[in-house]
Order: sequence, then structure tokens, then C-alpha cells
Amino acid sequence: MTSRTAMNGQEEPRPKHLWIGGSWRSGADGQTFTATSPSTGRAIGTLQRGTAEDVDAAVRAARAAFNDYRLLPVWERAAICERIAQLILENEAHLAAVVSADQGKPLHREALPEVRKAATGYRNAAAHVKHLYGQTIPVEDPHKRVSTVRQPRGVYAVVTPWNAPVNIPTEYLAPALATGNTVVWIPAPSTSLCAVALAEILEEAGVPPGVINLVTGEGSVVGDAAVAHPDVDAVGFTGSVTTGRHIAHRAAGKAQLLELGGNGPTIVFADANLELAAEAIAAASFTNAGQICSASEVVLVERSIQAELGALVAALAQERRLGAPEDPGTSLGPLNNHDVADKMDRHIADAVDLGARVLTGGGRAPGRPTENYYEPTVLTGVPRDATLFAEESFGPIAPLTPFDDIAEVLEALQSRQFGLASAVWTRNMGRAMRVAEAARTGTVVINGPSTYWELHLPFGGGSGTSSGLGRIGGLQTLEAMTDLKTISVDLRGF
Repeated sequence: MTSRTAMNGQEEPRPKHLWIGGSWRSGADGQTFTATSPSTGRAIGTLQRGTAEDVDAAVRAARAAFNDYRLLPVWERAAICERIAQLILENEAHLAAVVSADQGKPLHREALPEVRKAATGYRNAAAHVKHLYGQTIPVEDPHKRVSTVRQPRGVYAVVTPWNAPVNIPTEYLAPALATGNTVVWIPAPSTSLCAVALAEILEEAGVPPGVINLVTGEGSVVGDAAVAHPDVDAVGFTGSVTTGRHIAHRAAGKAQLLELGGNGPTIVFADANLELAAEAIAAASFTNAGQICSASEVVLVERSIQAELGALVAALAQERRLGAPEDPGTSLGPLNNHDVADKMDRHIADAVDLGARVLTGGGRAPGRPTENYYEPTVLTGVPRDATLFAEESFGPIAPLTPFDDIAEVLEALQSRQFGLASAVWTRNMGRAMRVAEAARTGTVVINGPSTYWELHLPFGGGSGTSSGLGRIGGLQTLEAMTDLKTISVDLRGF
């Protein structure tokens, strides 16, 4: 990981410090932690282990910056986002290399596209904020004129995960910058080198001091301190259901935007185009080694076609090339951390004990530099009482569970665990719409991969499920990160 200067071609590395109030500094107690590559097991950098004291300093810097930044004209805030997008593209090779080394995803097939998507996210925010309109509202009183305006909420605590360490932060930082909020950003420890690299871009783009503040460290320390801080006005978080529930409790009373993942199913009826369905399931299960919140981690398949669909998906799994992220031929990289690999082991063992059959994969790939390399795995006959059916595995797995009639599907879709994204495959439009309308998931894809999403589309969990609150994506995030203020004027007072 190198400094902004080094990104311009000179060998002048910058320490991986915290970025608070526009300056780079060590943590309050001087403690550090080591970034380790999931693909090689080697140390690739040293980061500051922030403290609650550092978070407090970041919140104070964000609060001080908010008073001026909120008044910066919209077009100037949009211009900052445009500059960030341009610098991301100018430094895409460097950023992608950091993402690939720190997160583990294949450099050419996944890391570069993620970086480019992040640039799109900043450009989208720059465009959308210019259309964040208020309204003039007709009222009964003839002497009154009433209108609404949108204003920034204030200081945001933003806690982001490791599976898309540049793009997911962008989903919060870009709208925050565009709408006039200030941010204390807590990235996942295992991809904090990516966060430093992006923060250097933000600095170079001219983000005013204190508007974005980066504090690295353990989530249980700095993340908890940020979301619970009394001078934080709002919270944004993408991550696990368990952590999201804890954050919701700690941030009670604050505005919350939470994307908590889910285990939403892909449903395949017997009349579906099975070749296309198999391709979609493989893409949704194995891209980013399955470390996507909308991955096809539950596949409900009509019993009569389970064997055929399973064979098709297994064949596609076997075409995936598991290897080093920097290798241009690699199409499946290692998992980011041991915890996910361990969970895969447990989920597969439990499913097999309950009668599931492994068609391909099923374990860690031997002879690799680390134990994070996991074979793309396809199972059939996964029972509904398997842990794999109920909980996110977050790995490269496509588990097929048979069903006999649509009533079983509609019942399953009411589960609170299925809250984020689902997909349905059928040539019967009436049946497709019946399933889509019955699903509790916030997103339903008909005849496509469950992971389909574009940055301007609303994305989030269904009400009453475990998949979060609010919507990220496009104008919806800008609306979520602003307060709607009603202003009434009595003309008799003039």
C-alpha cells in the first residue's frame, strides 16, 4: 500500500494512519495491527488500531466540518464527487491491486470492475443530488404558502464490510458527500488497506478537512464507539444480521440505514429455461467466492428437475478456475477470512449429515498457500432443517432444496430469513408475478440472477425480516440521508 505520492510514480510510502480532520495521524495509544493477504498468508501492511478516543476526535472533527459543509452549494458538492470519480479511474490499477491483495478477489475479473463501479457511484451521486427536489404543497389556509426542502442529517457513522471494500463504502460516502453530511467511517479490519487507499483518493480530490474521517481498528471498539456516540446523528451499516441488530440497539434514536444481507432463495420451476437458470445460479453463487449478500445460497427447485439442474450447475462450477487473485486466468479467488471458511465446513457437514448429496466441491482446496481457498460447491437434496437452508454461508456454494408445489414456495417466502433478494425462474408470467408479489424480499428478479443490481436501483430488506432498514441505491440513498423539512409562510406577516 503506497501513498498518494507513490500512486503518482514515486517511491515514498505513507504510513497507514487514521485520517481525522484532514490530517493523517497515529492512533491515540499507538497500537497497530497487521494486514494479511488471504491469498498468500503474508503480511501486506500495518494499520492503526484505533480507540474510542480516536472515534471521539473524528466525531468532533465531523461536527466542526458540518457547519460549513452543509452550506456548500449543491453544484460544488457534486463537483467534489466528480473529482473523486475521475481520480478513482486514473488510479484504478493501483486501487484494484490493493483490493485484490487485501480482499482476495480476482484482480482482472472482479477487483477492477468493483473499482470502476465505485467511480460510477460517485458520478451517480453528483447527478442525483441536482434532482433532490422539495415540493410546494397546496394548503387550506389561503394566507399560507407551504414547501418542503431536504437537508443533511448531520454527522454519520458509517460501518462497512470486507466483501466489497471500495464499492460498498461508496454506496454511503458518495451520497453523504453529495447531500452535505459529514462522516466517521469505520471499515472492516480485514480490508482496511483498501479503506486507506480510497481515503487517499478522497484527500487528493479536495474533500474538505473533517468531512470524511477514517478510523481503522476492531469493530467491537471503534465501530461500537461510533454508532453509540452521542454527537452522531445517523448510522449507515452493511453487514451481518447479528452485528446489525447490535448496531440498531446501540444507535437507538438515530436515523438508521441498515443493509443486513439475507438468505433469499432462487426458485426454479420445471418449465424454466434450465440452461439459463443454471448459468444465473452459478454466477450468483460463485462470483466473489459467494461473498455477496444477494447470492443464491438457497435454491428451491421443483423436484422433477432437481437432478438435471444440479448437474448443469455442477458442470459450471467445475469450469471455475480457483487460483491466485493476480493470475489473469483465475475466476474464483480465496475466501477473505478463516471464519467464513470454517462456516462453510460446518454448513456442508450438517447438510450432508441430514441427507444432502455433494455433486462437486465440498471442501477446501488442497495444496494452496492458505486454507481460504474453497472449492465451488453444489449440493442437492438439502433439507429445510439444515443450517445451510436457514443461515447465510457467504461462500461459493449452490445448495438445491426440492419442492413439489407452489404452495411450498409461497410458504417458504414468508420466512423472516428471506428478506433481501430472491429470484424466480419460470416461463409462466402469472406464476412469476404471483411469487414475486408474495415474496418478503426487497428485491425479486424474474429469470435472472439474484445478484442483479445496478447502482441507481433501490435495494434493501423487506419489512419484518432480518435484512435491515431502508434502501440504498441512487436517489433513494440521498433521500434516506436527508431530513424532509416543512416550511410554512404566512403572507400577512410581511
